Amino acid sequence: MFLQTLITGLSIGGIYSLMAVGYSLVFSVLNFSNFAHGAVIMLGAYVGLALATKLSLGFGLVLAGSIAGAGIIAVLNERLAYSSLRRRKAPSLYLMISAMGCAVFLENMVYATIGSRFYAFPEFFARQVITVGGSSVSLLDVGAFLFALAAILGLHLFITRTRTGIAIRAGVSDMTMCSLMGVDLDRLIAIVFLLAGGFAGVAGVFLGIKYLVYPTMGWVTNKAYIAAVIGGLGSLPGALAGGLLLGVVETFVSSYVSSVMRDVFSFTLLIAFLVWRPNGLWGQDSEEKV
Repeated sequence: MFLQTLITGLSIGGIYSLMAVGYSLVFSVLNFSNFAHGAVIMLGAYVGLALATKLSLGFGLVLAGSIAGAGIIAVLNERLAYSSLRRRKAPSLYLMISAMGCAVFLENMVYATIGSRFYAFPEFFARQVITVGGSSVSLLDVGAFLFALAAILGLHLFITRTRTGIAIRAGVSDMTMCSLMGVDLDRLIAIVFLLAGGFAGVAGVFLGIKYLVYPTMGWVTNKAYIAAVIGGLGSLPGALAGGLLLGVVETFVSSYVSSVMRDVFSFTLLIAFLVWRPNGLWGQDSEEKV
């Protein structure tokens, strides 16, 4: 029972980590919390659902299509809602308010065009289970955890080993100096949003398969935001650690205490970190966090 609960918690934590990475990427470069990220996750899930049900594509193609679709949506969101504010050097608070407006707009757009019905993905994994240490665990849970680890490791290698990744790290340190060195900031920020959107697409597909697809499913990213704060906003290792920690804590609370108390523990953990360790586990000191 313990091992089964742990693996389930790591699976949920892996999905939280995928979502938290999107927050951390945008925050590290533009220094604001992109609350529209949840809506991008929701739209990525709908893209994957359409590919799976309308075109009857396999899991791999559905995942790839959702990554591409959510990435494009994230880039368009930046171009239409944030770029003009960014060029005018608006305060981070204005960007955050714009992000909130985008989230509400995209959610209501889905209500108006698709409706409020709940949809289920095809059973790609057919409820398959495997035995680990005498416990039966879902193949979906194991796959989600391993895929999250692989995706975040791949992003880490991209950030640390490629010229574009080095440019992103330079932008994190000093956007002005990065621009003076000849880096195209618009292109750089577009790549950051494309990466964040791609991770949103992955998270949306796994959330949709594990649960259901519906217009307000993006609000689950409140948990991803908690994970990002726990790990340290702007830190990729922190996003992974925070997501896994939160997923495990929630699962054990649900199993051994009460599922009703799960959110109470989650937000209590958030408050505790904001009071005693506001920069999270791997975060760095900064003058402003919005």
